[in-house]
Amino acid sequence: MQELLRVMRTIDDRIVHELNTTIPTASFVGKIDASQTCKALYQSLMEAHTSRERIIKNCIAQTSSVVKTLREEREKAQDDVALLKQLRKEQTKLKLMQSELNVEEVVNDRSWKNSNNKISHQPIDQKLQHP
Repeated sequence: MQELLRVMRTIDDRIVHELNTTIPTASFVGKIDASQTCKALYQSLMEAHTSRERIIKNCIAQTSSVVKTLREEREKAQDDVALLKQLRKEQTKLKLMQSELNVEEVVNDRSWKNSNNKISHQPIDQKLQHP
């Protein structure tokens, strides 16, 4: 899962790079429709963030369910060492996924900040607005 998230997070970097290369400087403002570019990049960024958050929350829900089931089984078979190991493994996995949700928030904030810094030199109607 972490590798998948790492790959998915490169999308933010690509979008910010695209902003840096497609939003016109003052001398090229009339030659490129920055407003449409901003809207398209905004939509791409929103979709990437929503998709990653949904994936992380889905994994958290599934792992939470597994942890709950293993806890119930553990109460019935307290001497089962293998079951205890599996429970601890799943609990560790759950904590990791929950921390990924925090990482995702930081990544998203960084992407919005970078995007808005680039666009801050555009006319007000062309700026991205973070929801």
